[in-house]
Amino acid sequence: MSKIIKSINKEVRNKTAKRCKERGITIPTFRQMRNPESIPENIKSKLEGVGLWDVNPVNLFRITWKNNINTGLFGGVNYFEVPKEITGVKARIIGLVGKYFPTGAHKVGAAFGCLVPRLVSGEFDPDVHKAVWPSTGNYCRGGAFDCALLGCTPIAILPQEMSKERFDWLKEIGAEVIATPGCESNVKEIYDKCWELKNDPKNIIFNQFEEFGNPIFHYNVTGPAIEEVFKKINTENKLRMSGYVSATGSAGTIAAGDFLKKYYPHCKVVASEALQCPTLYMNGFGGHRIEGIGDKHIPWVHNVRNTDCVAAIDDEDCMRVLRLFNENEGFKYFNSQGINLQTLENLSLLGISSISNMLSAIKAAKYFEMDENDVIFTIFTDSVEMYKSRLDELKSEKGEYKTIDAAKDHSASLNHQNIDFIKELTYYERKAIHNLKYYTWVEQQGKTYEEIMEQWNPEYWTDLFENEVVHFDKLIEEFNSL
Repeated sequence: MSKIIKSINKEVRNKTAKRCKERGITIPTFRQMRNPESIPENIKSKLEGVGLWDVNPVNLFRITWKNNINTGLFGGVNYFEVPKEITGVKARIIGLVGKYFPTGAHKVGAAFGCLVPRLVSGEFDPDVHKAVWPSTGNYCRGGAFDCALLGCTPIAILPQEMSKERFDWLKEIGAEVIATPGCESNVKEIYDKCWELKNDPKNIIFNQFEEFGNPIFHYNVTGPAIEEVFKKINTENKLRMSGYVSATGSAGTIAAGDFLKKYYPHCKVVASEALQCPTLYMNGFGGHRIEGIGDKHIPWVHNVRNTDCVAAIDDEDCMRVLRLFNENEGFKYFNSQGINLQTLENLSLLGISSISNMLSAIKAAKYFEMDENDVIFTIFTDSVEMYKSRLDELKSEKGEYKTIDAAKDHSASLNHQNIDFIKELTYYERKAIHNLKYYTWVEQQGKTYEEIMEQWNPEYWTDLFENEVVHFDKLIEEFNSL
């Protein structure tokens, strides 16, 4: 029996299945998101002429890393390798590209992982309930999009200082938007709003920081996608799967590292965070500009025991590289350094947190003295499309971007990224970080002492990440057949 789905409400499930059938909605399994080649041909034929961001139920099947943006169907995993001429390290740094998910960010998959199991079990009734998406940006966008496709009512909660693009899009798609005080590091304010909304039983909270559907998606979909890319490039069997870097954020994406460690035990899982709010690095706090990662607490769904290292990145470096990668003078500078046009065009695939992930990968490569046979994977969660307003703000604040600025930023923020503010964790340092969960989750959010103790056992996570998805897929298949 599932540990997440405790019961099946057949009456609600059957009613929702009928509702979906009337709206032409078929729900993909996690297996199909991992391997979209297994999607039935009659579904694939419906994708023709449907845009990636269109509010069309068939786009549920595009919640995958394998969207072919040229054909509208599926192909290999979308990834981008940042060349060593830019990173300044010998190790190969490769990021999976989130831009080619619906909504332009990979969080739509995590939201699916949280909502759908409750929908197909009857725990969530779209005729009665509203889906509440507490977020620092992309997760509530993904949740609102999934709700639009499934005919559910979304409530998006995000900090008021997030980029304008996020708020505009949420309103366009019909979400009820609640802006909480502060920036992306003000997560407690989001939780406080959730407690307030819980007073109305119609509101169902899908809190990505505690919902295991979030890391289950990444363990079962993102992890295998990374392995597929590694096998593709490792044609001579000389490369090493040496590292995986992920911002902790909600600790969903970092669960892909749990999958990789199972098959590549020496792979270093590196948690990336902002130096201005170094929660894991030194139990720190503060505000920062690396949008969407969230901090000042340890998410309930983070398997800290599998985290090998923490890298703290200065948000000023991220903002400088954002301009370097997207201003005309940055293009001219890199072109003068021999960087080809295709690579230059791909630099826009990195949003602010993607840049932070890349900088953490550079730190890890230098710290562990990696060479050309070492491969570090990371996630380019979203693209510059989410941050055009930030570029305008930087231009207004700092003036026109010049060639000398590009040279300085490449040198200071990339090539001179160093092994300061990076910590390799001992067993007891990991346990100390894990223990921080107590203050948020047991004291404030109603979790139990027994379960936080149980979370230190590796079997706890293996059971959740590998067995729950079997229950989920079975429920989805049964739901679709009703």
